[in-house]
Amino acid sequence: MVKGPARKVPPTDPVELLSIGLGQSGLTAAATLRRAGVRLGIYHVRDLLFHLPRRYDDLRQMQRLGDLAWVGEGTVASARVRVVDIHVEPTFRRRVQRTVATLADETGTAQATWFGRRYIERRLAAGDTVVVSGKVRRFGRRLTFDNPEFQRTEGDAEVLHAGRIVPVYPLTAGLTAARLRTAIREALDRAGSSYPEYLPGPILRDERLMPIARALEEAHYPSTFEARDAALCRLAFDELLALQVGMVGRRRQRVRAAAPRIEVSSEDDRAIRAAVVDSLAARAGRPVRLTADQVAAIDIVREDVRRGTPMLRLLQGDVGSGKTAVAAYALAAAARAGRQGALLAPTDLLARQHLVTVAALLEGVGLPVTLLTGSLSAEGRKRALESIRSGQASVVVGTHALIQEAVEFADLGLVVVDEQHRFGVEQRSQLEAKAGGQAPHVLLMTATPIPRTLGQVLYADLDVSDLRTPPEGRVPIRTGIRAPDDLEGTWQRVRDEAAAGHRTFVVVPLIEEAAGGDSGAAGDEGASAVAAESEARRLADLLAPLRVGLVHGRMKAADRDAEMARFRDGGLDVLVGTTVVEVGVDVPEATMMVVEGADRFGLAQLHQLRGRVGRGRAESFCVLVSDTTDEVAQARLKAVAELRDGFALAEKDFELRREGDVLGLAQSGLPRLRVASIQDPDHQALAARARRHAEALLDEAGRLDPQDEALARELDEGWLRDVARADPRSAA
Repeated sequence: MVKGPARKVPPTDPVELLSIGLGQSGLTAAATLRRAGVRLGIYHVRDLLFHLPRRYDDLRQMQRLGDLAWVGEGTVASARVRVVDIHVEPTFRRRVQRTVATLADETGTAQATWFGRRYIERRLAAGDTVVVSGKVRRFGRRLTFDNPEFQRTEGDAEVLHAGRIVPVYPLTAGLTAARLRTAIREALDRAGSSYPEYLPGPILRDERLMPIARALEEAHYPSTFEARDAALCRLAFDELLALQVGMVGRRRQRVRAAAPRIEVSSEDDRAIRAAVVDSLAARAGRPVRLTADQVAAIDIVREDVRRGTPMLRLLQGDVGSGKTAVAAYALAAAARAGRQGALLAPTDLLARQHLVTVAALLEGVGLPVTLLTGSLSAEGRKRALESIRSGQASVVVGTHALIQEAVEFADLGLVVVDEQHRFGVEQRSQLEAKAGGQAPHVLLMTATPIPRTLGQVLYADLDVSDLRTPPEGRVPIRTGIRAPDDLEGTWQRVRDEAAAGHRTFVVVPLIEEAAGGDSGAAGDEGASAVAAESEARRLADLLAPLRVGLVHGRMKAADRDAEMARFRDGGLDVLVGTTVVEVGVDVPEATMMVVEGADRFGLAQLHQLRGRVGRGRAESFCVLVSDTTDEVAQARLKAVAELRDGFALAEKDFELRREGDVLGLAQSGLPRLRVASIQDPDHQALAARARRHAEALLDEAGRLDPQDEALARELDEGWLRDVARADPRSAA
């Protein structure tokens, strides 16, 4: 994007603003406030301006004290009063004191009570005139404001904390709500009112958006809720426009890059497809055909790689939907054209699994597969590096070891990234850079489908192919929900499956009892958090003589992979683990998945875990264990039990989590949007319009016009910088 001259941030230290009007000074106070600011990400005055409220309290209803006798218990009211008396008195709990103020106006009296806030006695004094806002309680005939907000009314000072629509901000230790409101008010007066407009005039007019300076004012101290909504709409649009400008820009830059033309002749095309189908049939023990979705994906990949611009395609589909077969075709196409293809996997164990699978798929066309991982011996690594450097290794499978400086490709033409969300943009770029002067074609794979509406926003800069049709013979997985005290039948089924030569996964949300918290999904606070280590010990006793293993994220990778390999090879009957098994080995003999504390996992995560079983020919089962009473959590578990299609589940997750983190959105590479909500239907429409404007703003090279230098500056160095640079495929 075009960069204009740097705009100076208003020369005001935010610590100075945080200290304004509070009678606090000195190095200790400044250091405390600076630490608080850093924790909130406040380094400049601009950061204060865009530290937006998390909610608003409507404290506008001004009353006379005499009229409060008629309002309902717990009603929030505001009043302009005089402080008659203020004192601190003990409570029945010795360490807790309460501050009590007697208030009066011309119509009556009331009390205000604050618990544990000794500083209030220093802020208020008899004779002060204040505006007070809070819930009204009755104790006999006495009216009391319970822990109210208040502000002295002195001269022409604006009332910030009571008697108006009051912003409620995210806070941190060392910073009070009153101090932050006062600081933001000062920042608005000093810099917000003159904040330079950066949106082009035509966009402001077309979208009927308020100017940025007014939007900042109304977002912090709204005159009405309608004005607040208009302000937040303006800020939400700006975020979505920044996101779309970044993605459209990257897409156009990619289209202009040079990529190797990989021509797949009709003869090679037939041979590769036949080799893939024959391998799948040999594994299944019966004739098979590629699904319609696989055929369509292969057709479009063949078309993509023959162009002179780099392919960037996302292949999304459930576990077992046949993504690896499509990837194998792409790798073979590159190899038969004299180029090299590389498949990047997130773990050593998964790379070795891909080695076996891809080698079998390509055996029919005589293409060997080379492995490069960190666990190779020194001699094995040396041979692999030389084979890759010379070009003898036409198909390479590996882990992060592929992106190390010592790795040199003779002619890298295509890169496949498995579980793409586990790799950052920089890691993928390092591998792509090994293609020399040209950009390689890139095929990204994920087993976590993204809801259609979300994908329109997150994946605007790449092409997407869906594998929705399960391969023939895929065994349906019976899914049920059980309470923790109703598992006797489940454990008996585990014993029966082991007797038949089958295996069981048991997944728990935590590693050890002291870890606390949950795995990140929304669930009720009382849900049981079962630790992997203690559960492995318990099940070893309960299920004896079955062999029980344990894997979790704190184990050394080599130890974890060895334990998973034991499970795969039949050395274990039951594998207890955390979600590290979500992306793991292919174990056709695994027929049971038991997920304890299931309400603590995301819906898509549960579907991923369920996909670890049902990969052979035997009937398979998934048991979701939960005692949650939370209605949304229950609805999510019910959805997993009833729906088999990962795409349908993704849409259901999107529907159920309108206010939450959708499909691990926080880990998708998309920054936390401050205002825009992709779950909000209105903002979805806003995102579509932002996309159209982004398409019009950027030239064919993905650059902004020099006349839009104000927007370029804001995207490069302003509050929208992180959004504009976000890549939704990053694991950052």
